[in-house]
Amino acid sequence: MRILGIDPGLGTTGYGIIEDASFKVIEAGVIKTAPRTPIQERLKKISDALTDIITEYRPGVLVLEKIYSHCKHPTTAILMGHARAVACLICGEKRIKLVNYPSTRIKKAVTGNGHASKQQVQRMVQTLLNLRNAPEPVDVSDALAMAISYCFIEQKRRIS
Repeated sequence: MRILGIDPGLGTTGYGIIEDASFKVIEAGVIKTAPRTPIQERLKKISDALTDIITEYRPGVLVLEKIYSHCKHPTTAILMGHARAVACLICGEKRIKLVNYPSTRIKKAVTGNGHASKQQVQRMVQTLLNLRNAPEPVDVSDALAMAISYCFIEQKRRIS
């Protein structure tokens, strides 16, 4: 089964698809939108790109990080929420299983530390996926970490 991790953002949405049995990267990258473009055009671009990715690679699961908002940055959470909603809607349209994990659970599954830094996650993703270089930018490594966490969490669930 293929697992798609998405790190949603209005400016940059990272994505990564892995094969669960082999931990092989199938595809990874970012979808970028221009800051001065109207929000409806930015969301359409994200929607079109994610729809194309899902249509081409047919993942069985889409993994998102649960939304978290710090009281100092509510606007950031709202803008991320728009991009996140696009991913959720596409899951409904394409009938793909949608899984949400808190960021601490993703980090713990991938690094063993629920409060790992982005650089620690990036290095561990590189190691686990046997990549020559660390995935860049961090939006890609975060998306791949989400996909990896699904494998670890579901495997643990099956064993229990």
